[in-house]
Amino acid sequence: MNLTITTKYMGLLRTEATHLASGNTLITDAPTDNNGRGQAFSPTDLVAAALGSCMLTIMGITANRHKLNVEGTQIEIVKIMIANPRQIAEIILTFTMPNNDFTEMDRTSLENAARTCPVALSLNPDLKQTVIFNW
Repeated sequence: MNLTITTKYMGLLRTEATHLASGNTLITDAPTDNNGRGQAFSPTDLVAAALGSCMLTIMGITANRHKLNVEGTQIEIVKIMIANPRQIAEIILTFTMPNNDFTEMDRTSLENAARTCPVALSLNPDLKQTVIFNW
């Protein structure tokens, strides 16, 4: 098993994660509605961001395979939390696709790639993933 990330508690509800292969780091803070300062991504924000990034990555792989250009695609992500137990109830991802005359088959292929990315498939099925594409 290869170690890929180390994470250290920095105090004041802050963590620092280090990606060992690159040395890149990221900071998390607890959100203000959960005793934190909210000065960085929260761990649950990272779940939502990971879902969006994974979807874009798999779409990019699919686009490359089919010689499509998805550069400039953007996602607006909304994370909805609930209590008892505190957890993510829904992640809403609204894609704004570049104006590239995609065929219906291209659109279907790219949308399927997004919805079947590894993060999407790894999340609990009770977590609602609402995915909207603006072509």
